[in-house]
Amino acid sequence: MASLETADWNEEEAYQSIVTAGSPEELKARRTACQQVLLKQLNVIPVEEWMYRVNAMHDQLARTAVRICEAQMKEAGYGLPPCAYSFIVFGSAGRQEATLWSDQDNGLITQEELEGDRQVYFEEFGTRLSGMLEVIGYEKCDGRVMCSEPMWRKSLAEWKRQLADWGEQLEWEPVRYLIIASDMRHVAGSTELSMEWKKALHAGFAGSSQLMTAVLRNTVRHKATLNLLGQVLTERFGDNAGGFDVKYGLYIPLVNIVRHWSLLHGIGDTSTLKRLEQLERLAEPGQYKHLEEIRQACLTALRMRVNTPYTWTDGLLSSSDYYAEQDLKNKQLRAELRESLLLIRRLHKALQRQLRSAERRQP
Repeated sequence: MASLETADWNEEEAYQSIVTAGSPEELKARRTACQQVLLKQLNVIPVEEWMYRVNAMHDQLARTAVRICEAQMKEAGYGLPPCAYSFIVFGSAGRQEATLWSDQDNGLITQEELEGDRQVYFEEFGTRLSGMLEVIGYEKCDGRVMCSEPMWRKSLAEWKRQLADWGEQLEWEPVRYLIIASDMRHVAGSTELSMEWKKALHAGFAGSSQLMTAVLRNTVRHKATLNLLGQVLTERFGDNAGGFDVKYGLYIPLVNIVRHWSLLHGIGDTSTLKRLEQLERLAEPGQYKHLEEIRQACLTALRMRVNTPYTWTDGLLSSSDYYAEQDLKNKQLRAELRESLLLIRRLHKALQRQLRSAERRQP
């Protein structure tokens, strides 16, 4: 195998080096090397293919971290896992749209109730695994969506009760948790547990018009991105003054809209682009207009998101997710951004009308 410093070190060797890492420190070094390979490919290959490769790297890192964590637990005297479990991811990782600087969004599903020795084991395992991922370069989630947190580390039976409870409350916060959960994707461990979890999630949405209305209520809230004249709104103050918030101004609104439609149809895919493909296949003719326009807007959002200015710190990347004022002076880019934002505004207005109509029908 070529060394990490070899200039022609290829992608296959980069991924294979992750699999053979034996410690968090080795894993971090191999992540850094793999990122350098990927950065050379950025804007050379189609963005959807580049995102696939980036997220394949993240998955490989997570699976290897799980393996190393199990070995460390055994060495520390905790033994082998006391029951089957699944390591799952949410957020952009769940959608296979994580950037090179995305933080943690993950959880655990265990086969049996977390009591006694099982509770001790998985509490320690979740804490160690989240800490290891932080060492590798994944910052801890500000919203604490991590396997180190009891809320996101449960047995399958507990998860089913939690999902049902969120679906029954219909309030902003529990519905927000349910929306986060709907982007869940299996990464390591028992695929059967993850599949059962998914079935429970979609069963809660099936035929529940009140729950879908609650999801729609969350979906239509978004950050203002255009003024009354249709001009792009940029940040007025702070470190990002003059810049544009790509993540929450462009990317997340598209994700939310497509997710809402996908939940209506029980679509299991979590990738936004794959969800659009399924919508085109499942929807009745004319049911969803502008699907191709939405797809192009999603590609614009992904391209802009991965091209936001970033910095290197100790071999790892970080970014504010803002497009710099100078970069926004590019006429073609600004035109694509404005066109995408106008599309989002039209879609949001249509969804707001649907929400008002649905709320009038409810008792």
